[in-house]
Amino acid sequence: MDLDEFRNLIAAVRGEIGKAVQGQEALVDLVLISIFARGHCLVEGPPGTAKTLLARSVSAVMDLEYRRIQFTPDLMPGDVLGVNLFNFQTSQFHLTKGPVFTDILLADEINRAPPKTQSALLQAMNERTVTIDGTDYSLGPNFFVLATQNPIEQQGTYPLPEAQLDRFLFKLVVDFPDRDIEIAILSKHAAQALQSDLRNAGIQQLVSAEALAAGRALVDEIRLDNTILTYIVDLIRATRSDPDILHGASTRAADALASAVRVRAAFEGRDYGLPDDVQALLAPALRHRIVLSPSAEIDGRTAEDVLSNIKNRVDAPR
Repeated sequence: MDLDEFRNLIAAVRGEIGKAVQGQEALVDLVLISIFARGHCLVEGPPGTAKTLLARSVSAVMDLEYRRIQFTPDLMPGDVLGVNLFNFQTSQFHLTKGPVFTDILLADEINRAPPKTQSALLQAMNERTVTIDGTDYSLGPNFFVLATQNPIEQQGTYPLPEAQLDRFLFKLVVDFPDRDIEIAILSKHAAQALQSDLRNAGIQQLVSAEALAAGRALVDEIRLDNTILTYIVDLIRATRSDPDILHGASTRAADALASAVRVRAAFEGRDYGLPDDVQALLAPALRHRIVLSPSAEIDGRTAEDVLSNIKNRVDAPR
């Protein structure tokens, strides 16, 4: 696969997903970037903004297995990972695999589960492996978590710890579509068909497992000049000394941002990254990785405001 073929493939994938998910083009692009960068996504938005539909559409277009977990306060780690059950007929333990054994895992309202259950995903997201009763089980190279949070209701929720937030490549903020898009969605009268069977609604598989692997191999070859790498590191280090930030971004954040920059460059048919790529991905890659100082929160500043100030302050390469 060359860059032109890859760019055309991504354009076709965007079109297929757009048949089901309308008005969320930026969200779709960032989810696709995360998949090809081998990352995970945390999506925050109100109910009814096509988060579940997006995950199902991506799985259909890419021929990836899809499973969903509804996180609740009584959910246990075994409900996520699976458990060894004793078979009295064979007098042996047999592993009953949990929903984490899939390609695309939709962790719906992940912050409703207690920390013990949330932590069940830490190893899976970082190593694509889970350990059950001392035995390691591989989840495969295509394992991808799309976790959702509802920003409206905070009662009965457990904020994700920084160690888990750092496992997500992007935190994406979803809002309601504009008026014309909502009218277009209603005019299709296809909501039931899309929810029940995406393939009957016209969603076609375009990306095989081989094509996904080839695309990732192509992305790995995208060149990041030393000036781009230095720019990324300078931005990350600036978050650690900014007076508005209590805890800055990690080295893992720098590596994740560099991977995402490579994918964005490939999406646009370039074999090299640009400062524009870094700037476009800075907020979604870092907004969940920094902790604002109490004074910044009192003054009403947001993570996006602080990151924008850093971006304006750190000189970009020319």
